[in-house]
Amino acid sequence: MSATVEAQLQPSAPVQAAYSYCEAVTGGQARNFAYGIRLLPAEKRQAMSALYAFSRRVDDIGDGTLAPGEKRERLEATRDVLDRIRKGLVEEDDTDPVAVALADSARCFPIPLAGLDELIDGVLMDVRGATYETWDDLKVYCRCVAGAIGRLSLGVFGTQPGAHGVDRAGEYADTLGLALQLTNILRDVREDAENGRTYLPADDLAKFGCSDGFGSDTPGPGADFAGLVHFEVRRARALFAEGYRLLPMLDRRSGACVAAMAGIYRRLLDRIERDPEAVLRGRVSLPGREKAYVAVRGLSGLDTRHIARRTVRRRA
Repeated sequence: MSATVEAQLQPSAPVQAAYSYCEAVTGGQARNFAYGIRLLPAEKRQAMSALYAFSRRVDDIGDGTLAPGEKRERLEATRDVLDRIRKGLVEEDDTDPVAVALADSARCFPIPLAGLDELIDGVLMDVRGATYETWDDLKVYCRCVAGAIGRLSLGVFGTQPGAHGVDRAGEYADTLGLALQLTNILRDVREDAENGRTYLPADDLAKFGCSDGFGSDTPGPGADFAGLVHFEVRRARALFAEGYRLLPMLDRRSGACVAAMAGIYRRLLDRIERDPEAVLRGRVSLPGREKAYVAVRGLSGLDTRHIARRTVRRRA
């Protein structure tokens, strides 16, 4: 490649500065996510950082201390920024670095920006204090705040030409997002309860005697908290198994990124399963060395090859 052509492929200085800002946000606030995307080539890593930085902005509004009316106004203002990006109205010298980076990413990759509208819709559900009677109800929320991120990410990753079943890639990306979100919900039950939120379905809570919520570091009298957690862990594992069918459809480094991020959450799920009450005592996390191991495993392609072999056996 000539120096002239290579220079044309490089972002301009203002766009590169915008990407650097988004990467700093991602590295500082999304440690699990950052372990995965560092396995990507630069242009995909930057695009994923732009997606994360925009999503983080939306989440921060929903999780902040503003009154509900102000949150709704801020979220709609964020949707206006998204509309400007969609219409190509964000210039390189715009004062919003996240908008600049995301606009450039949307020009470089077929990112389905409507997924970010879904994310805003999901956070508005939080602002309204939505609760969920059944798993089908909760899936609607999870698809907004996590499944949509899976589909957005797929726009950056792309799929391998001729990959078997590629027409279902978006479905698998969405399902993997649900698996990650359900794991998040289990990990954060105590923190969410302290913020007045309960995400687990009401009928599951009733089934296991946990309808009184999670206001202390021990289950309430008569509550089968371990039974509830194990029930939800099995549901999350089934979602992971389905969503992992995406891996053989991705190129090596994109597959490594997905395998690393999903692998970290699967190991969190293992820890939660072994000691369900740990989530009532504090946030369950993995040490850095274990995250690094998962990232190396993803880069080696072990998970991708395992899923590919299993998929071939199913077709046989």
